[in-house]
Order: sequence, then structure tokens, then C-alpha cells
Amino acid sequence: MIFFAKYYVCSMTQDELYMRRCLDLAVLGAGTVSPNPMVGAVIVCENKIIGEGYTSPYGGPHAEVNAVRHVLETFGEERALVMFRSSTIYVSLEPCAHQGKTPPCADMLVRYNFFRVIVGCLDPFPKVNGLGLKKIADAGIQTQVGVLEQECLFMNRRFFTRIQQQRPYVILKWAETSDGFFAPAEPGQQWISNAASKQLVHKWRAEEDAVLVGTSTAMLDNPSLTVRLWKGRNPKRILIDRDLVVPDDAALFDGMAETIVFNAKRADWQGKRKYIALENFALYLPQNILYQLYLMDVQSIIIEGGAKTLQQFIDAGVWDEARVFQSKARWTTGVASPRLSARARSSSKVGNDTLSFYFRDTY
Repeated sequence: MIFFAKYYVCSMTQDELYMRRCLDLAVLGAGTVSPNPMVGAVIVCENKIIGEGYTSPYGGPHAEVNAVRHVLETFGEERALVMFRSSTIYVSLEPCAHQGKTPPCADMLVRYNFFRVIVGCLDPFPKVNGLGLKKIADAGIQTQVGVLEQECLFMNRRFFTRIQQQRPYVILKWAETSDGFFAPAEPGQQWISNAASKQLVHKWRAEEDAVLVGTSTAMLDNPSLTVRLWKGRNPKRILIDRDLVVPDDAALFDGMAETIVFNAKRADWQGKRKYIALENFALYLPQNILYQLYLMDVQSIIIEGGAKTLQQFIDAGVWDEARVFQSKARWTTGVASPRLSARARSSSKVGNDTLSFYFRDTY
């Protein structure tokens, strides 16, 4: 997970320092908590951290529960109950107020009678959205919201996009030459980025829910779209194949991960391969695909397709972030790279490649 703070703070307050620690913990859940948000929690008593936690893999305990358990295991229940009454718990996202796969965290904090609850940002999920803080405040516990709010919002941009826009968070990824070419003029495979960049892409795949390519990429490059160069779980593989021309022996169909094929002909499910037929296939294709994935609880997706596929999502206005590798190579001719109307937010070196990050909206 690559994290960017929107604002650089030279001198942090004590509350901000503890919230920064929450963010450091939250990111440890990348690739495992979806469709839940990534959350970190820190419990402080007499200016010392006595417990920490982050959200467990989906279906497991939330960050607040893990932080409380940490204190209980370290100090024993009798002493911990006394310490909680004079402790502040810092949480990067508002504690939940509803019964889901786990009980409400807000109720737990009330039960343990914390002295203060400091929250990075509110949770926009309708069953929470201020209700968690209200429960806590109504119990007489001091509350505060908005500490490192921009950084906390950025951390869970995937979760917020899914909740507020009813689609996955969309990350575009491609490599281009220094003179702006994406692929050779003649059909064929030719690497642009270096080995370190390739490994980084595999790390990204492990952090997101799905990765998508189109028919041409599947046929020409025969990608497996796995994380074989990184430790982690393989994402769902999404293929756009209108006429079902990608052969059964393609690497995408090797059974290493669930593969979803959006097409115009067939609706079927065979093992880890699912065919979804779209009516009026070409009409609002990116939007329809993203909505179907939203219904499947896919919270984030990397678009790794060809220039045409990438440009479709750009032109439809349904992208959130772009990660573009640029090599030092010059080709003078070839397939032009996708066109973005955004400026790079930041750039860094990956070996001899330059990696630039773009954001479409507010993050």
C-alpha cells in the first residue's frame, strides 16, 4: 500500500501523533479487510500506549476490539478495567454502531467506560454515519472528530467510493516510453518497465480486490494476473471479452483465482469461472461492469488493460487514481498512451523508471 498525506505537518500535536500511529496500523490490513474499511486503533493511558490493534481480515474483529484485547491480555482484566476509565482511544474511523458480522464497537467502548474517544473521520455508511459517536457521547464519554481527517479519508478512499458512489475504487495502471508510447505499432509483446516495477505491480494486486484486462491484452500478453512475485492473495480476475474469443487454455483460466468474464453471449458459472452477459454490451460498458462488481462486494479494481480499455474508463469519468510508469526508452512510433486531463500529484523512482501518481478527484 502506498500512502500519501495530502498535507505535510512539520510539528504534530500529541493527538495527531497517536492518530498517525492509527494510520500506520490501519494499512497493515490492506488486501485482507475488504469490503470493510482499513482501521487502526491506539489506546493511551497516562501518555503511554497500552494497546494497539487494526482490523482483522473480513469477518474478524475490528481495530477497537483488537486494541482492547491487547490491553486485557497485557495487564489482566481487573487492572485493564481500571485503566480504561482514564484512557483515550484513538481510532482512524468512527466506531461502528450496528450489528454486522461483529457486535457494535461503539457499545464496547461505552461498556468499558473510556475517558475519551478521538476519531479521525466519520463513517459514511448509513448505519453508522455519526451514530457511533452519538452513542459514545450520550454515555458521557468525551469525543472529538477530525484529527488528521484528510489523511484518514485518504486511507479509506476505496471504502468511501464504494459506499458513496456504488462502484469500486478504480486504479488505472500502465507503462509508457519517455516519448509517450504504450505498445509497439505492430501487435506483439515488448516490456517497457523494469523488473522492480513489475514486482511492485504484483504487490499492488495483492492489495486490491480485482484486476481487469480486455480481450486484446488477454490474447497478446496471455497474463495470469496473479501475485506470483509477491506474497499475498490473488485478486479476482476480470476479463472483458465480448464475443468469447479468449481460448480456454489462456493463463487467466488456470484456476488460480476467480475469473469473471463480461461478455455479450453467455451467462454461466463453472468452478472459478463466471460468465456475465451484458445487454447492449457497448452501452455504458465501464459503468455497467463497475456496478456489477459493486454488487459482488468488489471494493477496488486495477485496470491493467490495453490503451483502448484504459481510455474507455477515463472517457467515462469512472477512474479515481492512475499509476503510470515511464521508462527512459524512446520508440518514436507505436500505440499512444492513454490521455489524462490531470496533473501528476507525485512522482518517485523505481529503479530507472519514474512512477507518477494521478488523482481524478479530491484525494
